[in-house]
Amino acid sequence: MNTAQPQKGFTLIEIAIVLVIIGLLLGGILKGQELITSARVRNLISQQDGIKAAFYGFQDRYRALPGDYQLASENLGGTGTITNGNGDGRIRDASTGGGTVDEQNLVWDHLTRAGFLNGNFVYAAGLPTDASTPKNPYGQFIQLIYDDKYYSIASTTPPARHNLKTGPQIPVEIAAEVDRKTDDGNAGSGSFVFSDFAGTGTGPTRASCASDTGVWVLQGSTDVNCGGTTLL
Repeated sequence: MNTAQPQKGFTLIEIAIVLVIIGLLLGGILKGQELITSARVRNLISQQDGIKAAFYGFQDRYRALPGDYQLASENLGGTGTITNGNGDGRIRDASTGGGTVDEQNLVWDHLTRAGFLNGNFVYAAGLPTDASTPKNPYGQFIQLIYDDKYYSIASTTPPARHNLKTGPQIPVEIAAEVDRKTDDGNAGSGSFVFSDFAGTGTGPTRASCASDTGVWVLQGSTDVNCGGTTLL
C-alpha cells in the first residue's frame, strides 16, 4: 500500500493573493515616501515665500531694508535694545561693509519687531544662533544677505545682490523639486539657484549637487547636504 502523504503547497490563487498584498504594501510605502517628500518641499517653499513677503512688506512700509534700517530704534517696537543698520541700502555683515553691525543677523530682529515674522529674534553679532536667526526645516540656519555667494552658469563671478539662502543639509531631490516648482529647474539660472552657504555647519559641495550646466545631480545621487538661494 502506498502510504506517502500528498505534498501540500500554495495554490495559484493563494500565491496571487500574497503578491497582491506585497504590491499594496510596497505601493503604500512608496506613496508614503512621496507624500513626505512633497510635504518637505511645500514646507521649504512656504518658508521662502513667507520671508520674501516679510522682506518686501518691511521695505514698503519703512522705505528701508530690514537689518539695514537706520531708524529702527526710533520706529520699531518691542523690548530691549534696538540696533540700527547703517542705511546704505545693502544687508551686509560687518566685514563686508555693514559698518559695525552684522546686518544679516539684524534682519530677523527688525522683521519680528515690525510684526512681519513670527518669533522673537534678538540681534547678536557673529555667527547665527537660535536666539538670533531662524532655521530651515532641516534644522540649519538660513540667511538673508547682499553678496555674490551663489552659483551661476553664466559667470564665475556673479554680481552681488540680495538673496535668501535656504541653508545646508537639504537633500538634492528636495532642492531640485523646489527649483522645478518655483523656478526653471536649473541650479545655475533663474531666481532659485544652488548655494554653498554653510551657516554653522558643513557647506554643500556644488559638484555633488549640480553639474557645470546647472543640472541637479539626481541620477544615483544620495547627497543630503545641498542648499539653494532665492535671488531677490
